[in-house]
Amino acid sequence: MSFSVGGRAFAHIAAFHPEITAFRRDLHAHPELGFEEVYTASRVKQALQVCGVDEIHTGIGKTGLVAVIRGQRHTSGRMMGLRADMDALPMTELNDFAWKSAQPGRMHGCGHDGHTAMLVAAARYLCETRQFDGTAVLIFQPGEEGYAGARAMIEDGLFERFPVQSVYGMHNWPAMRPGTIGLNPGPMMAAADHISIEITGQGGHGAHAYQTIDPVLVAGHIITAVQSVVSRNVKPIDSAVISLCALQAGDVNAMSVIPGSARLVGTVRTFSAAVQSLIEHRLTELCSGIAQSFGARAEVTYTRMYPATINTAPEARFAGDVAESLVGVANVVRDLEPTMGAEDFSFMLRVKPGAYMRLGQGADNGLGSCHLHNSRYDFNDEVLPLGAALHASLVEQGMPLAVV
Repeated sequence: MSFSVGGRAFAHIAAFHPEITAFRRDLHAHPELGFEEVYTASRVKQALQVCGVDEIHTGIGKTGLVAVIRGQRHTSGRMMGLRADMDALPMTELNDFAWKSAQPGRMHGCGHDGHTAMLVAAARYLCETRQFDGTAVLIFQPGEEGYAGARAMIEDGLFERFPVQSVYGMHNWPAMRPGTIGLNPGPMMAAADHISIEITGQGGHGAHAYQTIDPVLVAGHIITAVQSVVSRNVKPIDSAVISLCALQAGDVNAMSVIPGSARLVGTVRTFSAAVQSLIEHRLTELCSGIAQSFGARAEVTYTRMYPATINTAPEARFAGDVAESLVGVANVVRDLEPTMGAEDFSFMLRVKPGAYMRLGQGADNGLGSCHLHNSRYDFNDEVLPLGAALHASLVEQGMPLAVV
């Protein structure tokens, strides 16, 4: 291992590192999309039963499951949530190692197999030691990749059934080296919204364009004008991105036919609800006005998908302290720069205090350094014990046994 970690939890978990790795690689070989995690959930359930957790609850948010572990004492009344996501991506894997995906068009390209394995390893340690006063609630969530599985679990009564006082999650991060952990006391990831702009004109022959209302021309003006929303309506100190990512209009084989309609689709990324509402309003105004100026119509459908992932300050400070107890002050970044990517752990942080962390996994030798959502990505197994120890240490330090 290329980095050093302290603490009882890490030393204990490192002893069964090969077993965690084998479990992770089995999940990698059997990727499943959101709300289809039948094999994954069954393997997790089997592993949790072997670990000796006190309760296992399945079918929460369709394919999600929750494990309950009670400490040596649970007189404090404290209850802490730990979350891992389980789903894969609709990608074709181009790796050639023995545990590569056995499912065409399915791949663990974001490391959720590693997240799940780390939480299972934490469950084993917590069951074997139970050095805490309270109840640990381990949340294995389906459908993070665009399916809002966290919201589905919440709507299915997750926090009514398991009323945790706080909840924590983490994600591997190839841009950080192994043995490092990053977070901040505020926004970690942006809100992600979908936009669809339907433009209706009047089609006709390309040789007689004056007889048409060209929706492709309208789309071109909208594409250019939309970029002014952030630069001229959003305050420079506020972050926002509008990306129009696809245009569909006409038939590429009909080179002399002006179509009657066109469609633009894209995404909006923001950190504040106020900026989010501003952009939605301005997009609607702008697109409608441009279309009308050409005699066309434009209808904007703005769908709010994932809210911003925002850590609560006390929980972020606590998580940073726990991280420092494992890897030292020099290896914990407490002012990590937010990213414009999105994460549905945000739904949990909207209803419960908590913190979302990044676990470094990118090594100089290239292991674990491939970008997320890349066809050659793989989770760096070297960091499995550290991630598991971080989960377990949050429980032990957040719900400590009183000295008697």
